[in-house]
Amino acid sequence: MPKGKVTKAIFPVAGLGTRFLPATKAIPKETLTLVDRPLIQYAVDEALASGIEQLIFITARGKTNLEDYFDRSPELERTLALAGKKDLLRIVENCTLDSGAVTYVRQNQALGLGHAIACARHLIQDEPFAVILPDDVISASTPCLQQMIAVHANTGGSVIAAMEVPPAQSGAYGILDVAGVAGRVAQVRAIVEKPRPEQAPSNLAVIGRYILDPSIFDHLAGLQASAGGEIQLTDAIAGLVAAGSPVHAYRFKGDRFDCGSKAGFLQATVSFALARSELREEFGAYLNSMVALQNAAQ
Repeated sequence: MPKGKVTKAIFPVAGLGTRFLPATKAIPKETLTLVDRPLIQYAVDEALASGIEQLIFITARGKTNLEDYFDRSPELERTLALAGKKDLLRIVENCTLDSGAVTYVRQNQALGLGHAIACARHLIQDEPFAVILPDDVISASTPCLQQMIAVHANTGGSVIAAMEVPPAQSGAYGILDVAGVAGRVAQVRAIVEKPRPEQAPSNLAVIGRYILDPSIFDHLAGLQASAGGEIQLTDAIAGLVAAGSPVHAYRFKGDRFDCGSKAGFLQATVSFALARSELREEFGAYLNSMVALQNAAQ
């Protein structure tokens, strides 16, 4: 089976972001700011650092702010240039994506992650591709997707990013049934969507990074809406496994933050702020003072 080079990535960004209302009534969830960059920028930076050449955004109504973010801003660039603010100008220019490198596809029905990916079939054709969910922000010395591409070069087929979770949290994830564990890589036998702890086949949970074989589109095309009235990507991956297409789980190296939840977003904010040399001392001192106040009040 030809392995192929992974050069395209799909970013499903059509969701309403209801957990962050009322903010997301006016702005896309993916443009919420983590320290000083929107969530989508972290995902795009990871993709570009991993060798991705074509970025495909699956959008919906109300997402024009996201498209504008990656477009040029001539007036702002001119103002910064005239003011001699070269560092800020460089930051703005680095956020601009080349017209040939980005494609926007509208998902006109909210039918779930599987449907969102299926919307890009005509752009993928017959090559493996990546899927990055911007809600999952991963801090890693080597980008998570780059790690997965290295695994895919050896295994072919499909590769799913996985992490260990406490049994009590299994009901929040797709949980993997695996075999043939070799270091951080294991063969996937099945995926159980949000099982009760006593029914979970392992403690390995699927998180928002995938490298998928293009045959996934055939499995998506035959699916009916299931859980929550949506077309589930996990159902299509189960179809790959049943058809004998190799699917591997990879326990990535790094820290994952669920920025689709308020608590996870706040945790990421603290972690990323403390990682910044210009913020660490002042922000760390503030956090220590807050902890001291909390302890004194107890």
